[in-house]
Amino acid sequence: MVAPTANWKGYIKFGEVTCPVALYTAVSSSERISFNTINRKTGNRVKREFIDSETGRPVNADDQVKGYEVDDGRYVVLEPEEIAAAVPDSDKTLKIEAFIPCSQVDTTYFDKPYYLAPDKTGGEAFALLRAGMSKAKVAAIAKTVLFRRMRTVLIRAHGKGLIAATLNFDYEVRSSKEAFAGLPDLKIEGEMLELAEHIIRTKKGSFDAGAFDDRYEAAVAELVKAKIEGRSLPKKKAPIASKPGDLLKALRESAGLSASKSKSKRKAANANAGASRQKAEKPSAKSKPAAPSRQAS
Repeated sequence: MVAPTANWKGYIKFGEVTCPVALYTAVSSSERISFNTINRKTGNRVKREFIDSETGRPVNADDQVKGYEVDDGRYVVLEPEEIAAAVPDSDKTLKIEAFIPCSQVDTTYFDKPYYLAPDKTGGEAFALLRAGMSKAKVAAIAKTVLFRRMRTVLIRAHGKGLIAATLNFDYEVRSSKEAFAGLPDLKIEGEMLELAEHIIRTKKGSFDAGAFDDRYEAAVAELVKAKIEGRSLPKKKAPIASKPGDLLKALRESAGLSASKSKSKRKAANANAGASRQKAEKPSAKSKPAAPSRQAS
């Protein structure tokens, strides 16, 4: 088995302890099905070409440069060496600024995960950091320059090593208030809420990444196979959204209850409650009835 290639090598520093480390990609899209753009008429692959928007002529790679639009049709041109000079200097060190509870960071801020492992002579110091974080159940917030940008990184214990996830900056994460602004204030209670809780209880489980299939990849692979074999795939029916009036019926069906069963259960529950009340109101055999009051003569 070929050893993985590190995406970045540097140091991690906590207090006065410095440890050489290496970052490895934790997620890869290389196994995904990829497509090429084809000319429908000739069946030949299409090449991408940059065209001048005004003259319509192709632009060579040497003549292509970055530009920032400051006005309609006006750009500030940035040369490669100018952009390189603006990149923050890197000392190749992940400086841990604080240790925080693992649950404190909103996962919305998570960007890309990397495996963080000791490099060469850093085994003991690395193991010390990982064991300490694992026992204290904390994550570490660190900063460094990664891939030409200043990055905030969340580091967590993971197995024998660490996981370092780059974090999105606050200005990059949109406020949830905008997404949820139009949601009505609905109060869910009674049988509907009880049925929803019942369905949730019966569906409880544990997370297993291996149990989840990439249905898109599988569907595309099957489509390609069908096209090669000259056959067509059956069309799938689109799901129908539950209407507000049918929501209770759908909940009962999900819970394995018919409308009649649900009604009979409620009637039985009400009857039991009535019997309990009557039993509570009936005087005890041990207690003596109160003497009748006599009117004064």
